[in-house]
Amino acid sequence: MKQPLDSAKDVANAAGDAISKTASFFTSTIIGIGKSAFQPIQPTRASPQKPAPGTAPGIEHYLEKTDTAHPVKITTINYGPDFFNISEHDTIEETINEPRHKNQTVRWINIDGLNAKVLDQICKHFGVHTLAAEDTLNTYQRPKLEAFADHMQIIARQIQVQDRKLKNEQISFFLFKDQLISIQEEPGDVFDPVRKRLQSPNGRFRKRQADYLFYTLIDCIVDHLFPLLEGYGAALEELEEEITLNPSPTCQQKLFSMKRDLSLQRRILWPLREMIDGLYRDESGLIDDAIKTFYRDVQDHTMQVIDLLETYRETASGLNDLYQSSVGNKMNEIMKVLTIMASFFIPITFVAGVYGMNFEYIPELQWQYSYFVFWGICLSMTGGLAFYFWRKGWIGKN
Repeated sequence: MKQPLDSAKDVANAAGDAISKTASFFTSTIIGIGKSAFQPIQPTRASPQKPAPGTAPGIEHYLEKTDTAHPVKITTINYGPDFFNISEHDTIEETINEPRHKNQTVRWINIDGLNAKVLDQICKHFGVHTLAAEDTLNTYQRPKLEAFADHMQIIARQIQVQDRKLKNEQISFFLFKDQLISIQEEPGDVFDPVRKRLQSPNGRFRKRQADYLFYTLIDCIVDHLFPLLEGYGAALEELEEEITLNPSPTCQQKLFSMKRDLSLQRRILWPLREMIDGLYRDESGLIDDAIKTFYRDVQDHTMQVIDLLETYRETASGLNDLYQSSVGNKMNEIMKVLTIMASFFIPITFVAGVYGMNFEYIPELQWQYSYFVFWGICLSMTGGLAFYFWRKGWIGKN
């Protein structure tokens, strides 16, 4: 059991400790509130670092760094009209040296993870330019198309929802006549429907070349945006109702977050549309004329997504105006109530101020009924003001 304090010094020390702990508690609480209020929203992954100005072009300077912290996962899918095989490799050498089957027509190499040494080996074996490999490593690129002698480099961006936030990932493709190489930043994509379709021996998939495979992957990236945008549309409708009923700072934070996400998607979709248009108009021979019709369909889907996106961006801007109007109306209602309450007390304050003066000769002060008359006058004026406000529709009417 705690012993009682025996001296005034112990009491003073205990009081000082209590005051110090209380001050420390309030200080830490205020700091925590400030951090939570002003802490910026963190993305799902760290922003990519651009190379320093003046750095030599290519990936040669990346090879001097150790890449053990960037493991890769390599998956190879080989298929043809009567053949299908999927395998995983630990190194790019095993993938490159994997023998081709006699019934194989297309090979799809998918690499999860960015590794400079792996890219360097791909450059040497497939004749990929070192600047194209550098664009693959530097993941801040906008969607674009680069045509070379026997292959194309296509950079696209894949948007997914991860932990209730948008995951913006760069995917680089190297398209050859009978081979496709896709390089992703990390595992996880939207290509599972394509992998399932590849396993089916029926349909046109296995009868086509790599250009058709690339079309299906780009189509998956674009079509995946439709349900994503529909989710934003439903969220905007719910937010509109919430703002109309009870506008709060939380509504504004949600609105700003959605506007930021929609702006991010807009920055991705416009160059993606230009890239798909370049594929449709390609004259290198890597894309068959019969397949270009499919690319035109993807371009049409891209335009539909852009139209939806622009509609939702306009809706978000309108909700921002609605929020400001709702907050202003709410503030006006509050000021109206306070003004009416103050109006009730203004005449009472006037009468009380007159009879509260320190003059010696005020006739009513010596009258025995003065107190009751004072309250009668105050209540009468208050009742009269209330009736007047009611007739004007300022109180008691919606």
